[in-house]
Amino acid sequence: MPSLSAITAHLDSTLRINELPDYSNAVNGLQLQNRSGQVTRIAAAVDATLPVVKKAVATRADLLIVHHGMFWSGLQPWTGGTFERMGLALENNLAIYSAHLPLDAHPTLGNNACIANAMGLAASGGFLEYKGMSVGVMCEAGLALEDVVARFTQALGGGRVHVCAGGPRITRRIGISSGGGGSEIAAAARAGVDTFITGEGPHWSYTLAEELGINVLYGGHYATETFGVKALAVHLERQFGLPWCFVDHPTGL
Repeated sequence: MPSLSAITAHLDSTLRINELPDYSNAVNGLQLQNRSGQVTRIAAAVDATLPVVKKAVATRADLLIVHHGMFWSGLQPWTGGTFERMGLALENNLAIYSAHLPLDAHPTLGNNACIANAMGLAASGGFLEYKGMSVGVMCEAGLALEDVVARFTQALGGGRVHVCAGGPRITRRIGISSGGGGSEIAAAARAGVDTFITGEGPHWSYTLAEELGINVLYGGHYATETFGVKALAVHLERQFGLPWCFVDHPTGL
C-alpha cells in the first residue's frame, strides 16, 4: 500500500509542480492530506467541488486528483457548501491533489498532448507562452478542416464541436490549448496557427478569428480538460498498482 507522501512526491516531480508558474489560486500540489497517510484507490475529476467530492467518497477513493482545485475562487469562509465539502473529505479519509497549468503543459500527460494524441496528431512544439512556459502544443498537419473536426469530435467521445471556419479549408498548423484558451485567438494567429483547437472562448473570439483568418474548434471547457486527469490516473496505476476511476461531473460548458 503506497503512502500518500510517496505518491505526492512522485506527482510533484513528474509535473514539476514547484518549478512551473500558475495562477495564485491554483495552489498546485497536495491541497488536503488524509488521516491514514495511505492510498488504496484513486478518483480523477476535473473540479474539486462538493458534488465531485460526494461522488469520489462513494467510490471509496482515498485520493482525488483534479485539474481545478479547492481554492479556485480565492479565500472564503468555511461555511455552507465549503464546510460540507471539507468536512466530507476529512471524515472519509479523502486526500485532494490538484494540478492546473503543470498538467496542461506536460508533454505526455497534459490535456493538450493527450488531445493531440487522441486525434492522431504529433506535437511539433509548444506555443502560448505564460511566464516563460508554453501552455499549448503545436502540430503540423496537411488535413482538410472537415477531417480535423471529425477527429476532434471522436476524441471527445462524440461530443459537440462548435466550429468557426474563418481560416483555410486545408489546415497546415494546428494549435491546441484546452479549457479557456479561446481568449488567446490573437496569440495563436501570431504563432502562425491556422486552426486553433480549444475548449471555450468569449463571444468576440469567434469574430476576431474570422478577421484574423483562422479556424477555431470549440469543444467545451470541461470536455477538453478530462484528458489530463485520466492520463495522470493511468500513470499512477502503472507506477503504484493502484485502481482508479473517473468521476464525471460535466458542466456542459
